[in-house]
Amino acid sequence: MTATGADREAAGSTTRGYWWWERRRGVALDVGLALVSALECGLEGVEFARNTGVPVPVGVVFGLLAGSVLLVRRRWPIAVVLVTIAMTPAEMGFLMALVGLYTLAASEVPRRITVVLAGMALVGTFIVTWVRLRQSVAEQADFGPGDWYVPLLSVFMAVGLTAPSVLLGLYIGARRRLMESLRERADSLERELSLLADRAEERAEWARTEERTRIAREMHDVVAHRVSLMVVHAAALQAVAPKDPAKAVRNAALVGDMGRQALTELREMLGVLRTGDALTAPAAAGAVPLASVRQAAVAAAAAASEDGPRLHELEALVAQSRQAGMVVELSVDGELRPYPPEVEQTAYRVVQEALTNVHKHAAGAKTWVRLAHREAEVAMQVENGPSDLAAADAGLPSGGNGLVGMRERVLGLGGVFVSGPTDAGGFRVSAVLPDGSRDA
Repeated sequence: MTATGADREAAGSTTRGYWWWERRRGVALDVGLALVSALECGLEGVEFARNTGVPVPVGVVFGLLAGSVLLVRRRWPIAVVLVTIAMTPAEMGFLMALVGLYTLAASEVPRRITVVLAGMALVGTFIVTWVRLRQSVAEQADFGPGDWYVPLLSVFMAVGLTAPSVLLGLYIGARRRLMESLRERADSLERELSLLADRAEERAEWARTEERTRIAREMHDVVAHRVSLMVVHAAALQAVAPKDPAKAVRNAALVGDMGRQALTELREMLGVLRTGDALTAPAAAGAVPLASVRQAAVAAAAAASEDGPRLHELEALVAQSRQAGMVVELSVDGELRPYPPEVEQTAYRVVQEALTNVHKHAAGAKTWVRLAHREAEVAMQVENGPSDLAAADAGLPSGGNGLVGMRERVLGLGGVFVSGPTDAGGFRVSAVLPDGSRDA
């Protein structure tokens, strides 16, 4: 892991209280260089005062002041180089010239300005060296070098005092900018990876929530219908037991059958859930990968669709409601044909949940179940009349999730779902599902 800029700033030995310096070692380095440069220029000021005829103290003070300019090299590198160029005729400030050119080349100053100032320093050094060498050669009568001596030595001196500092500064500046760029890219990549990890976790949580919702909807459909019928039969059994023992025995047998059917469907659903144990096992050691969550959700959904009920079982479903005392009519329009498993299962669950709601909220009401096989879709409608007030209320609890679950199922397959009261005082549930096999 890489530290962000804020972390590095907090962890490093930086200080913002020392003007333009970012680190204490930078302060110490610049103060030390300024003292050495001032001492050098002060000593060279003595010779400068003798050559120019000014008082020696004036030359020394001038050298000290000029040499101390190196203190501001980080803030104003151009000013430092200009001072060194101005002091070139006085042959003062060699250290300041070297450090100033290096700082200028390594700074963020535009390259054209660096080239111009370096060229001025080069030319100034070349001219001063040329003049001094000509004077020295003229003063030594017994020394007679050729015409090449003064120009060549002047070029060597000018390039030697200018080029190394500039080249080193350019290299350090480029390296520093490269490191800053790499650091920024590392911070950016870390932020992007953090965002991707957050999004992956959100998607995984969304997938887990969707799967939990689907499982809860399946269990609600299975348990609510079977248990509702069992409660209705148990109430009828309690009512007829003293009067008609034979009918009570039949009702008890129906309750047992429905209980066994409910247990069988719950076992099948729990078996589907257990198939994802191998994928969810790593959750104990850390976060579950998004791909594993999606794989588990898809596998569970596919297995549930394959093992779920079919449309040809509607007659048995309606028969169970009739046995519970409901007056229900089933009508089928069109020819029954195979549909994708999810379409048949959704259609079955819609009818099942609608009948369960009739048992809960409209005891004794007459009910009509209509199924229509159309060209590219299948439609179903469950409508009940007003409740028979004389019928005994079974006291079935309601969680308010039946209509919501039906709507989610139908809309999830691209269908249309409508529910609401009728003018006659009953309730109607209608759904239309597209034939997915024709679209594939």
